[in-house]
Amino acid sequence: MSFPRQQARTRRFTLGAPKAFGISPDGRRIAFLRSRHGTDGAACLWLLDLDTGRERLIADPRAIGAGEEEDLPPEERARRERLRESGGGIVAYSVDDAFTRAVFTLSGRLYYADLAGDEPGPFPLPATGAVVDPRICPRGENVAYVSGGALRAVSIGSGDDRVLAEPDAPGVTWGLADFIAAEEMGRYRGMWWAPDGGSLLAARVDESAVARWHIADPASPEAAPQTIAYPAAGTRNADVRLAVLPLDGSGGPQWLDWDRKALPYLVQAGWTTGPDGTPTVLFTAQNRAQSELTVFSADPATGLTGPVRTERDDVWVEIMPGVPGFTSGGEQVWIGRTAGGERRLVIGGRPVGPGDLYVRGVSDIDGDRVLFTASRPSRPGRVELWLADAGEGSAGPVEPPGGGGGGVDSGRLRGGTLVVQRRALDAEGVRTLVVTDAHTETRAKAVEIASLAESPELPAPAPRLWRAGERSVPSALVLPSWFDPEGEHAGRRLPVLVDPYGGPHAQRVLEARGAYLTSQWFAEQGFAVLIADGRGTPGVGVEWEQAIRGDLAGPVLEDQVAAVHDAAERYGFLDLDRVGVRGWSFGGYLAALAVLRRPDVFHAAVAGAPVIDWRLYDTHYTERYLGLPDEEPEAYRTSSLLGDAAGLERPLMLIHGLADDNVVFAHSQRLSSALLAAGRPHTVLPLSGITHMPTEEATAENLLLLQVDFLKSSLGGF
Repeated sequence: MSFPRQQARTRRFTLGAPKAFGISPDGRRIAFLRSRHGTDGAACLWLLDLDTGRERLIADPRAIGAGEEEDLPPEERARRERLRESGGGIVAYSVDDAFTRAVFTLSGRLYYADLAGDEPGPFPLPATGAVVDPRICPRGENVAYVSGGALRAVSIGSGDDRVLAEPDAPGVTWGLADFIAAEEMGRYRGMWWAPDGGSLLAARVDESAVARWHIADPASPEAAPQTIAYPAAGTRNADVRLAVLPLDGSGGPQWLDWDRKALPYLVQAGWTTGPDGTPTVLFTAQNRAQSELTVFSADPATGLTGPVRTERDDVWVEIMPGVPGFTSGGEQVWIGRTAGGERRLVIGGRPVGPGDLYVRGVSDIDGDRVLFTASRPSRPGRVELWLADAGEGSAGPVEPPGGGGGGVDSGRLRGGTLVVQRRALDAEGVRTLVVTDAHTETRAKAVEIASLAESPELPAPAPRLWRAGERSVPSALVLPSWFDPEGEHAGRRLPVLVDPYGGPHAQRVLEARGAYLTSQWFAEQGFAVLIADGRGTPGVGVEWEQAIRGDLAGPVLEDQVAAVHDAAERYGFLDLDRVGVRGWSFGGYLAALAVLRRPDVFHAAVAGAPVIDWRLYDTHYTERYLGLPDEEPEAYRTSSLLGDAAGLERPLMLIHGLADDNVVFAHSQRLSSALLAAGRPHTVLPLSGITHMPTEEATAENLLLLQVDFLKSSLGGF
């Protein structure tokens, strides 16, 4: 089997790997999702008992009668698209506080499973309509879910199903995340159970004022276009409110009021319990300019709301994962910028950990211990797990048994048990270790949860990592496994393929083998593949990320050019007369940008799902970097590629899914029209029925094959 086909069939080698971990309060049981093998797209729910060392299958979709092909409600399809979830089967689950029951959906039907008994089930629940995003209450008695835009709850014991809130106008939904929250803010849910299970905090989303866009598939002219509410830059957002809804239906919703005109973005929400055991609502809101983010607390009985903490930044306030939170001692956990300018972990108002640490997010809070991810300035591609002790005010890196000296780590922590997933340069895929007694200096032997993912039929990537140019751009060079520049291939020069993402919130230069698999395949075709994380990408520092404010084109392109020149100085076998560039999404924008504005450096480009005109992209992302279009028109003009179309003098291939509701096909269509009007030849590859993430097997395989053929024919000399 070819690597492109294998990569497509295995969903980039994610099938069969364990994920989505839940830990029992005592730390002795671990729930997780994993399909049965590396090409099985239907994930199962498993339970690991650390006392016996036994894995138990809790729910298998095929045994229930549901396989990889599911009949999903539109809201669930949209939710998975925002999550970039390419798998099937059980893609998510919810557990109660005691870890006795789990709930999940298959094809819109609701099920629960017993995690504590000998007969786990699963058992169907009589929900009304197609179920989206079910959440079990802390006591394990009721399940809240969304169906048809209404928020409902069903009793596991009696099967009683009741409506808690339903749409009161066209364009209104309850209990779901709005588009901007899910696509840009990392909030994928819109309901949260109270600690006692007696009420729900829920988001009411009103999209009636959001512009409607229509996405049609020309391959199916008989099908009506899909209508979506898309908040493009400078236009109206959804109106999001919060209310507390009693489970027993007594009284109406208790609305939580804050200045939604000044702070319209609902970033996160949930509950916390005060020292006296009183439940309190906690939520975070952000202004449209994203220069201010405020944490509020609210009384669920009266709706009275007050600010707890406010973060401000003249450029923008980054939304950090996992905060706010509280230790068992009641100290607030936060990630904020210090006087030195970098983001620090802050517990109870005190910065914790080294001052130059680049903090990425909080993973879990377990008692007075805080698990978080961070990088060191000298190695931005290494992502470490750190454990902070609120009582001691100290923090140190977590090094699980057999961990080695580098890689990309993620983890979960509860009941003193730590689940660590490590991706490294010297190993395939992901390794999952469960470490008990993680809070003590002497840790028990780790238990490994096996990955059933396939091994790539490809030589192992061995990227050369360095910091390029005067700005020290994190860079990696991937070479063909068969290339020997000092031996039989001495004097041979390789064409260069620049393979970036290059934009915010995505890092390509990582100490993980899996990050370079596609690049290695391109290298095996005869390219030296260069990856560079220029300004705007994470991992280096706040100033590095914010350098693109007002100009999404100049800084990112300058750093790619600098990386190309620096690589050529270091490696004399690179042929700078044959430089191609490829990318997807922001990387597609960067690829098109490169050949349009620097044809002296880049000689051919493949631009997949590129953003071309930033006025067509969403509010929260675009306005963070470019402001409002009417207020900063020059920033939009500078960053748009439409004005560059007449200058195209290099081969350019545009690839775009016609069903893409994130970067809509209009981007590539408008650039193609501008190129045609200017008489500039180019290639357009429209993908019928494909969204922003091509996962259909034949399409995903052939996309790689077509790209390499285009690049070889454009650059020549192979």
